[in-house]
Amino acid sequence: MSNDNPQAGQGRPLPKKEGDLFKNVVKFYESKQYKKGLKNADMILKRFPNHGETLCMKGLITNAMANLRGSGGDSKDGKKDVGKGGKKAEEGDKKKEAIELVKKGLMMDMRSHVCWHVYGLLHRSSQNYAEAIKAYKQALRIDPENLQIMRDMGLLQVQMRDLEGFRATRLSILTLRPGNRGHWLTYALAVHACGDAEGAAGVLDSYAGTLEENSQEFKRGFESSELAMYKNMVLSETKEGGVERALKHLDEITDVVVDRTGWLMAGLKYRLQLGMFEEAVETTTQLFERGATEDHSVHGQYMCALLKCDTQTCTQVQSLKGTGTLATLRPLSEEERAILLKAYSDDHGGLANTYPR
Repeated sequence: MSNDNPQAGQGRPLPKKEGDLFKNVVKFYESKQYKKGLKNADMILKRFPNHGETLCMKGLITNAMANLRGSGGDSKDGKKDVGKGGKKAEEGDKKKEAIELVKKGLMMDMRSHVCWHVYGLLHRSSQNYAEAIKAYKQALRIDPENLQIMRDMGLLQVQMRDLEGFRATRLSILTLRPGNRGHWLTYALAVHACGDAEGAAGVLDSYAGTLEENSQEFKRGFESSELAMYKNMVLSETKEGGVERALKHLDEITDVVVDRTGWLMAGLKYRLQLGMFEEAVETTTQLFERGATEDHSVHGQYMCALLKCDTQTCTQVQSLKGTGTLATLRPLSEEERAILLKAYSDDHGGLANTYPR
């Protein structure tokens, strides 16, 4: 490699003309204009044949084109169909060429975060997620504040079920960009996914502390409603008094929540778990009045409230799917049947009166 061959990782950027061409290469790759991207990459390599980042980008584009051919995406280019065997062989050759280009580019500039990022993207394309994560980590050692690489690594960590790693990655992103709402919420999700409900609730509280009093998150709206209900679910999963805290929190967010049915369903769940059967009956009545008469989950919990079932039975009924209710979970005694028949009977002003005629 000649001394005048620029390498971005070594602090010697491309001249302006080639630098602009390289930006176009990245732009064309992201917009899937692969032929234009290759053309611009070849123009750079004509003058600087060993420029590592350009070699890597050319390899990445070549790999993308190979994947496109494999899926039949280039069928409009006017070429004759060479058959499945020919397409696979061509795809394999292109992939080999792509790997060779990326490896060569990486060898030419091992101190470039771009080269390591592209190397990771190539592994991700081959579903070799563990190696892709290793490449991303190496890229972040060189450029520790690159948000795009962090996002890509976070996605693969979720794919690999590396939840602790995902949590650490999202914390790094949040530390770099604390003013972004999405980073706060994604970090809360990462903490929650790790089984730390208390920590996730704390993150949401910290996010709320960064907002002004008249912020949209404190007003009635769809997004604020979903955020409030998510926090409520997280609170219910905390270890010490979680259900009591969640039930109290429902009263606090009543003016924010748009999904009244979801709000009532959450309240019904908590009241049954706390043995508040009379209040649970009132809640189910409100749900029936809102049109939930065909929801077997509500009926199952209504039966639990009427019969004052134990917490374990209530939890089992709440987890039933489809048409499952208490009556399908276990046999009912004659006394229990009498109570339910009276509650549903039209003659006694029961639930039957709520059904449309």
